[in-house]
Amino acid sequence: MSATAAASEQARSDYDKAAEGYDGYGELPSGQLEAELIRIGLGDCTGCTVLDLGGGMGRHARTALELGATVVDLVDISAGMIQAGQAGGDNGAKLRFWQADVAQPLDHLSLLPEGYDIVMANWIFSFAGSTETLHAMFANIRRHLKPGGRFIGVRDSDPWSPVLQTGKYGGLCRDLSLIPGGVRYVCTLRSTPPVEFVGTCLEVIYSGSKDVYEQFGLLEVAIVPYTSAPIVRRDPAFWSEFLQRPCLAVVTARG
Repeated sequence: MSATAAASEQARSDYDKAAEGYDGYGELPSGQLEAELIRIGLGDCTGCTVLDLGGGMGRHARTALELGATVVDLVDISAGMIQAGQAGGDNGAKLRFWQADVAQPLDHLSLLPEGYDIVMANWIFSFAGSTETLHAMFANIRRHLKPGGRFIGVRDSDPWSPVLQTGKYGGLCRDLSLIPGGVRYVCTLRSTPPVEFVGTCLEVIYSGSKDVYEQFGLLEVAIVPYTSAPIVRRDPAFWSEFLQRPCLAVVTARG
C-alpha cells in the first residue's frame, strides 16, 4: 500500500470510529470558534452552489444552507460520518452526501458539471503527509471551483502551540514527530466521548505560506481575523493564549 493510500485508510478508520462523538466537537471552545469563523468567511451564500470537501457530518454545510446556498454537495471519506450526518437532519435535495477520498479524482461522482460557486475544504490538509497528496487535494478544489468562485477552509496553524499541550480550548496534540516537509501527530478532541485521530500536515500549509494556493490559481488568500468572531470579542482574556499562537486558521481565497 502506498503512503497516500495508507494515510487515506488511516483517516477513514479514525473518522468511522469518531462518528459517534464528533458532533460534540462543536461544543468545545475551538469548535465554536471554528464555526463562527467559517460563518464569517462564507458570508452571503444566497443562490450559491457549494462543494464541501471533507465535510463530515455536514455541520458547515448546513451553515452554508442557512446563509442562502441553494445546494451543498458534501464529500467525505468516512461512511460513519456520512451516516451520522444523514441522520442529523433532513435538508431534502439541498444537501447531498457522497463517500469518496478527496485526494483522488471525483469525476465518478454526480457533482455539478459546471462547478461550484464556493468550495469548502475543512481540515483535509491535516491528512496530506506528502506533496503528492496535497496537490491532489488542491487539484480537486481547482477542478470544481468556478472561475472567480470562493474558497474557504480550516487548516492547522501551529501544531506545536502550547494550547495543544494544555487542552484549554478542547484539543490536545501528542507524539509529534517530523516527517519529510512536515509533522505527524496524534490529536485528541476532548468531547464526550473523546475523539482521537492521527494527522499529518506539511509546513507549506501550517506555516501560512500562500505558495500552494497560488500554484493552483487561488488568489487573494487571507485568514479570517480571529477577533472578528463574537466568541473572542466576548471574552478576550480567555482567548489570549490562543491568540498568541493559534493552532487553527480559517483561510479564504478566490479562484
